[in-house]
Amino acid sequence: MASIPLPSLWTIIILIFSLLLIPTIMGIFGGNKFNVKGKTVLLTGASEGMGKSVAIQLAQKGANIIIVARNVGKLEAALAEIKAAASSPSSQRFQYISADVSEPDGASRVIAEAIAWNNGSAPSIVWCIAGSANPGLFIDTPRSVMRHQMDVNFWSCVDMAQAILSEWLGKENGQKGEEKHLVFTSSVVAFYPVVGYAPYAPSKAAIKSLSDSLVQECLLYGEDVKVHTVFPGTISSPGLEIENQTKPEITHILEESDPVQSPEVVARKAIQGLERGEYLVTVSWLGDLMRGCAWGGSRRGNWVIDTGMTWVASLAWYFVGMDLDGKVRKYGKDHGHPSTYGKK
Repeated sequence: MASIPLPSLWTIIILIFSLLLIPTIMGIFGGNKFNVKGKTVLLTGASEGMGKSVAIQLAQKGANIIIVARNVGKLEAALAEIKAAASSPSSQRFQYISADVSEPDGASRVIAEAIAWNNGSAPSIVWCIAGSANPGLFIDTPRSVMRHQMDVNFWSCVDMAQAILSEWLGKENGQKGEEKHLVFTSSVVAFYPVVGYAPYAPSKAAIKSLSDSLVQECLLYGEDVKVHTVFPGTISSPGLEIENQTKPEITHILEESDPVQSPEVVARKAIQGLERGEYLVTVSWLGDLMRGCAWGGSRRGNWVIDTGMTWVASLAWYFVGMDLDGKVRKYGKDHGHPSTYGKK
């Protein structure tokens, strides 16, 4: 009986790479996975900065927009810009809701008002962008400031997620058949925090953990709900001006290589990532590198590229980490004990 020849090593390698490339090929030809045309999108923190830019660009793509923030004057001014960007002004609808989403029942009120305005239907897309950063040395930062950052950055996402998922998933007669998207906004410091962000980074890292939990839990309901998290870096916005008021000098030094991006660029790159169907969305080369070292068990968008980036990042961050740690040690040596900062 003739023996069956075993496949060669190259045959096995080609077969493996072919299997790995299938998701990539499907992603290229899979079309827009975040089509907002004709859908109602609710955006928190959208009266300025990244949030306003996201609203404008989604209006250009045909979405109905609801923006949420506290300041009515800023909301009215932002809504005028968003309306002016509409691709179909006669059919698209726009609204603002003044609310503080860091308050315990703020999100529930926002969703209730959005449903009432949207003819009894919940928004199809909810994007949590509201947030604040108050960097500083950990020991010097009042606990009230750190608790406030958790309220604004993390608990606002928890409350909004529970409010909208209760509408999408908690009712048998929900909007079945329509794809829904829940989008969180974290930060690259959730992947790799540096000195100065101890009061802020945990609130952003918690968002990723929440997202990782919900993306799996949503599968229980059999509904087509997609969860995503966007990780911007430094954005040239009014928020950055406030952030820099408390940012330690050493943090500025460590961030020298961090590309500063405009709100328009961050919004465009974030939307492009969502349109590709990405789960963890980064908006710069540095964000890509930092994400590559922080995948853990999180779902990957492009398995080949993201896994390859993990290998590259694992090597690169060894040297980057040594460099950053070295700068911190040198700064401490040159400037003495942190308790003396600002007292010399």
